[in-house]
Amino acid sequence: MAKQPMLKFVKIDRDMPEKRQAESRREDFDEIYAEFAAAKAEEQASRCSQCGVPYCQSHCPLHNNIPDWLHLTATGRLEEAYATSQATNTFPEICGRICPQDRLCEGNCVIEQSGHGTVTIGAVEKYITDTAWEKGWVKPNAPLQERSESVGIIGAGPGGLAAADRLRKAGLQVTVYDRSDRAGGLLMYGIPGFKLEKDVVERRNKLLADGGVTFELNCAVGEDITFEALREKHDAVIIATGVYKSRDLEMPGSGAAGIEKAIDFLTVSNKKSFGDDVAEFTSGQMNANGKRVVVIGGGDTAMDCVRTSIRQGATSVKCLYRRDRANMPGSQRETQNAEEEGVIFEWLSAPKGFTEKDGKVAGVMVQKMRLGQPDASGRQAPEVIEGADYVEEADLVIKALGFEPEDLPTLWGQPELPVTRWGTVKAEFRTGATEMDGVYAVGDIVRGASLVVWAIKDGRDCADAILENFNSKAALAAE
Repeated sequence: MAKQPMLKFVKIDRDMPEKRQAESRREDFDEIYAEFAAAKAEEQASRCSQCGVPYCQSHCPLHNNIPDWLHLTATGRLEEAYATSQATNTFPEICGRICPQDRLCEGNCVIEQSGHGTVTIGAVEKYITDTAWEKGWVKPNAPLQERSESVGIIGAGPGGLAAADRLRKAGLQVTVYDRSDRAGGLLMYGIPGFKLEKDVVERRNKLLADGGVTFELNCAVGEDITFEALREKHDAVIIATGVYKSRDLEMPGSGAAGIEKAIDFLTVSNKKSFGDDVAEFTSGQMNANGKRVVVIGGGDTAMDCVRTSIRQGATSVKCLYRRDRANMPGSQRETQNAEEEGVIFEWLSAPKGFTEKDGKVAGVMVQKMRLGQPDASGRQAPEVIEGADYVEEADLVIKALGFEPEDLPTLWGQPELPVTRWGTVKAEFRTGATEMDGVYAVGDIVRGASLVVWAIKDGRDCADAILENFNSKAALAAE
């Protein structure tokens, strides 16, 4: 009788790749988790129960064939596991690193629900693709046949790059435009290296370029090229700009120097890691070294800011969040990592203003909160506790309050570009088609600030819709 390679969750405990000690990882921006060894990856993959209704797959936005590639990994068929993973996910090694698996696949694992500890899906996914790169299994998407249709993509973030990959594989001529000096968008400049080392993103960018995708960087639509010119040049245009306008705080003292936006702080830090000459860092404006840092917010961006501040040498780092730990929007895993590294969380605390000295921020005026009745979203609404205010001393305050879309119709001189009342581009579900002929939109500019994995799904779905449209037109022309 053949040996059963799976369902070993009863005999084998859940195990993560070794995590570097907090004392050492505070000193650099390297990733904090080691790689699985082959035997350990096979062992952990073998814990999968191969359940009849795989909730891990149904709760993954990309509906990755997780049970299949876990089985292939457990049985030593790693190249097939990579092919299965890559079939549904354009960037599995990136999702394996930064997806909030605790809220998606792993959080819905059947054996997790039964109390045996979830399968370490993200770590195995990362291992599969990193091994594929090492073994040379990852190849450029050179098309079998070239096509004449051309697609312009505005934004080199995960949604735009996922669409570019799929369109180029089908033989279309693809050009990606981005206002930054490097492709990758949020992956390159918004996420710190300790979560996603930048060579992981750069090798994907190179793979796309080697496959024939053209990149036009340092190119801002509305300044260096008009939206009308892009529509004239290409048969279809995809808007994949993301959302980069930071939500702000309008309260006493908010104009003081030393109060910065999270995206600016993270971008400066990432540029510094590339060896760029960054004036804002050199001047100390966005350098936490030797400073008392307060970060306002409780999402993943706030976690990125507090952990970056620790690595830059802050004397203290505190995070203010107006709800409690159980109600924070960020990953619990990231919160734990931050606490291990020395971040102090002040739960049920909200700013009401800032103190300043000589025009520079000196502290945050904090009001203590309690959780009251649920609000419209169903979460308990924070209420102020009267008389419990205090001042948290600070030399650098970072606002990590979320992001909103920029006013694209005004920036691009396109008043007819359809947007919602939230400022996001109005586009069809699944296809990304807008009311403007040949214009599509994907990712955060449609959804609002969301996850990388959702942007990847949107980009792939939009590419498929564009291909279907082009194929229908070609078929009609051939009749």
